[in-house]
Amino acid sequence: MSTAAAGPASLLFEQQEGRLAVLDGLVRGLWLGGLTNAQGSVEPRLAALAALRAALVAGTLPPFAAWSWPPPFVACGLAQAMQGLDLARYCRDEGELADTVLMSILFHIDFIVDYVDRGADEVQAVGMAVDAFAADWQDRCGDMDELADVFGMIPDDAKSTRWDRIRGLLRSEGWQEVVRIRRLLERLPELAELIRRLGRAAETDEPDEAGCVTVQVIEEATAHRAERNTVRVPDMPGETRGIHRADRIARMLPAEAMLLGHPRLRLVWHARRAERTLLCYEDDDRMQEIRRHEETVQRPTPRPQPAKRFEMGPMLVCVDTSGSMRGGAEAVAKAAVLEAVRTAHAQKRACHVFSFGGPGEIVDMALPVDAEGIGRLARFLGQAFRGGTDVCGPIEAALAKLEEARWQRADLVIVSDGEFGATSDVAERLRTMRRERGLRVQGVLVGDRETIGFLEVADDIFWVRDWRRYGGVDTDSPLESNSLTARFFPGALRTQANRDSTTSGATASAAVRAGRRRGDPQPEHSA
Repeated sequence: MSTAAAGPASLLFEQQEGRLAVLDGLVRGLWLGGLTNAQGSVEPRLAALAALRAALVAGTLPPFAAWSWPPPFVACGLAQAMQGLDLARYCRDEGELADTVLMSILFHIDFIVDYVDRGADEVQAVGMAVDAFAADWQDRCGDMDELADVFGMIPDDAKSTRWDRIRGLLRSEGWQEVVRIRRLLERLPELAELIRRLGRAAETDEPDEAGCVTVQVIEEATAHRAERNTVRVPDMPGETRGIHRADRIARMLPAEAMLLGHPRLRLVWHARRAERTLLCYEDDDRMQEIRRHEETVQRPTPRPQPAKRFEMGPMLVCVDTSGSMRGGAEAVAKAAVLEAVRTAHAQKRACHVFSFGGPGEIVDMALPVDAEGIGRLARFLGQAFRGGTDVCGPIEAALAKLEEARWQRADLVIVSDGEFGATSDVAERLRTMRRERGLRVQGVLVGDRETIGFLEVADDIFWVRDWRRYGGVDTDSPLESNSLTARFFPGALRTQANRDSTTSGATASAAVRAGRRRGDPQPEHSA
C-alpha cells in the first residue's frame, strides 16, 4: 500500500508575512518606526526605507520624485534639507550612520500629525518637521566634521544613536585643548611620519638600516671548465698497430731492406720510396689534451643586505608629564599622544599611553576613539604637567605589556626632554628586549640636547628643535647640535665597549691592596 503524497505547504500566513519581507534587510532600530509611522502605508514605507538606505550607503541621494515614500510634499522638503547638509557624503560606506539618519527621518515626520492637532495647517506642519530635522543634523554634521578633522575619521559613537554621549564632550574646555593640539600637529608633519612607522606587524619594502642580514643571492658568474680529449698522433713511436705503405726508412720491413743489396732491385726500392709504397710498420701514440672553456653559471653568493622594515603594529607611548616639560615641550608631548591616537584609530592599531612624572606617578590609559576614550583624552590634554621625573616606572610597565601576546610586536615611544636617568637594571632589560624580541625604542626629544639617560634607552632620537615656539616663544634651540653628550663625554655612556673596559670596584680595591699598577699582568687564579 503506497503512502499518500505529502500535501502542499500551508499558505495561510505566507501572503501576510510576504508583505514584511523587507524587514529582513533593515536593522531592528528601523522596525518599530517603519511599521508604526503615521505617513503612508506599511509596504511602500518599508520598501522606500530599504532603497533610501542603499542609496545613502552608496553616497548618493535620489531625487525626491523617485521616492515612493513619504508623500511628495514631505519628500521634497526632506530631500532639499538632506541635500543642503550633504548627508550622503557622511553616509558613504557607513551603514550605521545611514540607519541613524533614517531613524531621525521617521522620528521627525511622525510629529506632523501632532503639529496639525495643535493648530498648524498641513504645509506648516511639514515645514516644522523638516526644519527640526535639518536643525538637528546641522549641529551634528558640524560636530562630525570637527571629529573627522581631529581623528581623521568619524568615531563609531558619532554614527549611532549614542551620539548624546559624545556631544557634551565636544562643548568642554578639554575638547578645545584637543582642537588646539590638532592645529599644532599641522606644523609637525615629521612627527606624524614617525608615529606611522612604529610597530612590527607588517613588512614594508623600505630597508631598515639598523638591521642587516646575510642572504644567498643567485647571480651569474663566469666559470672555467676543463675538458679532456685523447688525441691520436700518427707516426709517433709508441704502439705498433700493423703494416702500411709509407716512405719511412726507419720503420720499413726487413724484406724491403733486402732489395737494396740487389744491383737491379735497388732501383725498385728507390721507386717504391718515391711513391711512398714501402711496406712499413704502422706506429702511433695517444696524447691527453686539456682544453679550458668559459661558460656562464648561476652561483649563490652570500651578501649582507638591509633587513626589511616593519611597521603598522601596536604602539606603547611613554610621555613625560613632569614640571620641566611645561610650556612648549608640554604642547609637543600632547601632540605626540594625539597623533598616536589618531594613527591607531585610522589604521586599526592598538595604542596604550603611559603618563609618568615622579616616582610612583604613572597613569596608563587605553584611548579608543569613542565617548569614553575621547573623554579620557580630553582630560589628559587639558591637564597641566608638574612634579619630578622617574622613567624607570613607565619603562617597566611597558616591558610588562610586551609580555602579553597582543603587544609582542609593539614599539615603544618615549616623549621627554631627556632630564632623567634609567637604572642599569632597566637599561639591561631594554637591551635584552631589543636583542631577543626585536623591540625598537623611539625617542622624541623635546629639549636642547640629548642626555646620557635618553641615549641609553632610545635606539633613535627625533629632535624637535623649535619646541619653544609652541609655548609662545618664537625661537630655535641655542645649540647647533643635540649630540653634545655623545661628542664630548663618550665614556659616560653605558655602551658595551665602555662596560668591557670598566673595572669593578671590588677588582680595583683588590689591586690597590696588592700593590699592582696599571699595565701589570693580571694574577692567575687557581681553580
